[in-house]
Parts: sequence; structure tokens; C-alpha cells
Amino acid sequence: MLAQTAHYPSLEARVVFVTGGGGGIGAALTRAFHRQGAQVAFVDIDDEASQALCDELQTETGRAPLYRRCDIRDIEALKATIDEVSEALGPIRTLVNNAASDDRHDWREVSVDYWDERMSLNLRPMFFAAQAVADRMAAAGGGSIINFGSISVRLALGGLPAYVTAKAAVHGLTRSLARDLGEQNIRVNTVLPGCIMTQRQLDKWISPEDEEKIQQHQCLKVRLEPAHVAPTVLFLAADDSAQLTGQEFPVDGGWG
Repeated sequence: MLAQTAHYPSLEARVVFVTGGGGGIGAALTRAFHRQGAQVAFVDIDDEASQALCDELQTETGRAPLYRRCDIRDIEALKATIDEVSEALGPIRTLVNNAASDDRHDWREVSVDYWDERMSLNLRPMFFAAQAVADRMAAAGGGSIINFGSISVRLALGGLPAYVTAKAAVHGLTRSLARDLGEQNIRVNTVLPGCIMTQRQLDKWISPEDEEKIQQHQCLKVRLEPAHVAPTVLFLAADDSAQLTGQEFPVDGGWG
């Protein structure tokens, strides 16, 4: 956790919607926005971790974020959840398209069904979530959409081509939506996390030896953790970044 963080008055009481907000980077974002005084709603499929996060923040602050279970591959369910949140809390002014899955896969074994499923999780929900929030966001005076890319695109990383392809497409989506939504005072940017040491990464893929190699590539010899991503996302959500759109913001320790 960061020792000190900036406080953004413009985020107080602002309605924020985070996909995949119950664990990893998403949980760090939920915590950060909640501690700014924002009204945070998040979706996830891990009920246990998500409820534990809500309980933690309830104990810490006397209030809890709004959690709804939602598999974002089901676009109609995602839209319905966004409508529910908007009715309960007001228009969503910040959308954080964070949820993704970087499961490894051999390109020789990828089927059409698997390819389509990866796109349905890592790319498609970003567009339809943006579509679902845009009109109300514009009517409320504008807002910020923050899409999550990946350092894997810059590194030409192998072993997960469907994921890397989806993340490459996020950059095009951000640029196109920034143009289409700019006249409504809606900003759209991409955050590119580097090798963030979430528990999932450590449990499944990153060994201590891997971590040493990662830090050799980084200019900054630090362990990148989920909390390190949150300050950039807060800044892009706040009015302090009101003139920034269509851009990419790496948080990678100087690797990419």
C-alpha cells in the first residue's frame, strides 16, 4: 500500500463503476475510489472475495461499495447491472473497464470457440459498457472512461495470443471512442499495467526467479503491486485530467 496518496475533491460522491473490482488490481481500484469518497459500484464473479472487500471497507469507513455479481461475458446482464447502479446511485461518471483474464494458451490448440470466448471477456464488454453509460454520463456533464490495456502488447509476449490480440484492440477502441465521445465531454484513456504482482499471478505464473528477471527489465527496481496502478486511474477519473483523452498511460516501472 502507498504511504500517501493525493486527494481529489472532484471524486467525492462521484459514481464510479469498476468491472472485476473484487480482486487483484480491481480491488485496489475499488479501495482507492472508495477512500476518495466516491460512490463505488463494482461487478465480479468471485462472491467471497468481493463480499470480504465490502466488509473490509464497511469496517474501515462506515460504508460499503455496491457489489453485484455479473459475468461480463453476458452483455445483457452487464447492461442491466449498469442500469440498476444508475438507478440506485445516479449517473455513472467514471467507468473503469478493468476485468480481464490472461490465462496462458498454446496458439496451436486455440479453437474458434476459445478465441471467441477470450474476446467476449477481454474486449467486448469494454465497448458495450461504454455504450451503456455514455448517454447518462453526457447528460450529467461528461465523465471518464478508463480502459485497461497491457504491457504484453508492447513486449510481443508469446504464450497467450488471444489475450494479447484483445489488449491490442483496446488501444484502437480507446482512440475511436475518444473521438466519438469527446463532444459530450467524455474522456477515454488507456492504462497499461506492467507486470503487477497480484496474488493470482504469483500463484499461477510468476516464480521468484521470474520476478528477478522482471525487475532486471524495469528501469525502477521495485515490485509493482496493484496499489501502484490506482493513483494513475484516480488522476484520469478526476477533473484534474480534464484535458486528457485518447492517450495511453503505462504503469510498468519503465519496462515498456
